[in-house]
Amino acid sequence: MNQNIKRLKQAYKTTKKPMGVFLIRNTVSDKIFLASGMDLRGIINRHKFQLSVGSHQNRSLQRDWNELGSTRFEFEILDQMEPTGEASFDYRRELTFMEQMWLEKLKPFGERGYNEKQLSRGERLNMIAANQRGRF
Repeated sequence: MNQNIKRLKQAYKTTKKPMGVFLIRNTVSDKIFLASGMDLRGIINRHKFQLSVGSHQNRSLQRDWNELGSTRFEFEILDQMEPTGEASFDYRRELTFMEQMWLEKLKPFGERGYNEKQLSRGERLNMIAANQRGRF
């Protein structure tokens, strides 16, 4: 019995998990939250759990989940990639690129979604400079 458990654990550890981009869709307002993960099934389960216990990091999504209930939300996989086994392949970089492409395509910001728009490097530097000018 103990050997069987060890074999199952080892098989789980060596199983290649699909990575990718997914979204959570509010079926009432059609607002979406887009995210990605190195283990799609695991990251989706984490978001479902956080929402169900009221601890999701996105307050707006959590508020709508609480008001509307879980049956008013759908989880959809948009894009996925399977591990190739190449040691030199940068999966995180590729996953970030995939997520950025979907963010640009779907624009889930403001009234369209729950994501926060990321500032460009230039916008961040301008904000820092403006804050610095205000201190002196």
